[in-house]
Amino acid sequence: MNYQFSAEERREIIALMNREIVPAIGCTEPIAVALCVAKATETLGCRPERIEARLSANVLKNAMGVGIPGTGMTGLPIAMALGAIVGRSEYGLEVLKDADASAVAEGRKMIDEKRISVDLKYNISEKLYIEVEVFAGTERALAIISGGHTRFVHVSRSAEVLYSADAPVADDGAQASIEHKEPEFTLRRVWDFAMSAPIEELEFILEAKRLNMAAAKESLKGDYGHAIGRLFRMESERNVMGDTLHCQIVGMTAAACDARMAGAMIPVMSNSGSGNQGLTTTVPVVVYAEQNNATEEQMIRALILSHLTVIYIKQSLGRLSALCGCVVAATGSSCGITYLMGGGYEEVTRAVKNMIANLAGMICDGAKPSCAMKCASGVSTAVVSALMAMNNRCVKSVEGIIDDDVDKSIRNLTDIGRDAMTHTDAMILRIMTSK
Repeated sequence: MNYQFSAEERREIIALMNREIVPAIGCTEPIAVALCVAKATETLGCRPERIEARLSANVLKNAMGVGIPGTGMTGLPIAMALGAIVGRSEYGLEVLKDADASAVAEGRKMIDEKRISVDLKYNISEKLYIEVEVFAGTERALAIISGGHTRFVHVSRSAEVLYSADAPVADDGAQASIEHKEPEFTLRRVWDFAMSAPIEELEFILEAKRLNMAAAKESLKGDYGHAIGRLFRMESERNVMGDTLHCQIVGMTAAACDARMAGAMIPVMSNSGSGNQGLTTTVPVVVYAEQNNATEEQMIRALILSHLTVIYIKQSLGRLSALCGCVVAATGSSCGITYLMGGGYEEVTRAVKNMIANLAGMICDGAKPSCAMKCASGVSTAVVSALMAMNNRCVKSVEGIIDDDVDKSIRNLTDIGRDAMTHTDAMILRIMTSK
């Protein structure tokens, strides 16, 4: 039975999507740390003499080995330095877009002078936690992000608390809440919304198409990371893999990830705090739609289905986990592709189950150039899962963690990724930090 959405419910869902689908430059974990540094620096009122960051294990893991846009460098120290030098908190996840060669040189000097320190924050349950303290003379300022890449929960200068999530202060001095009511979903509700909402209300998603396809095309002009995307376009490799639509989907998605993980100054549209998730949710759907002459409305609805499926799954998985985000993002794109193949809700549920059966357990061992390989694996599986679904092939409930109920199958996946893989997460970090 189709769910009928009121105008208010549609507004809430679209507002949620606009909060979760936002532009970002660079990997979102180090960029979120830079954002926190920028806020602390603005609160201090001058460039800090010293910067200290205390981070949750998951943030630290995702920020260690990834390129920082416009710097030719990897890791947190340069991101933090630039956050203090040119960062503007009003830019959100584009906080470093004003960085230039001069700023990078200044940042290198701060690092060389050992004015930046990064430590693990112990005894916290929140997996996305960033605490930055900056110092100048006798003054200091503190900013804390928790639970979301741009979600400030505390800002203070010396002993004066300027903002607290427990009692946030509005511009006029009145108490105000920054928390948003999140609509509750099932996969059926996601499908019904994507298929029934007035198309003019959904056209905002075309900006994700524009940004993420531009990132993929720009990457193919360069030599970023492991150049997985270019691998699919080289003549000798095409003799092995062919020039199929499947290869085009995998190659274009991997190309965009190549550039992003290498630190290219190329904006992408993220999903649920991850640029790679945004790319993997968008690019496969667009490539399939364009190659099959889908109408603009079909493309829009497919992209909404893909992105909203990811938001739904991430609600129970959490922002960061030991489960690679491409598992969730590729599941979204498999739904979008299945719809574009002519599938309905039943075919989409099959695609989701096929994805979970295949990719559950893919670990996240930090953001880095080889993430493009995982994105390639994810979107390749997305196409296969969609084809299986359209041929009435679906992993059954007697197999592994799959349940007859697709939403229960999703919960099984997210329970494993959020809770059961906690020890895996700790082991991954120990391995990464002991090399």
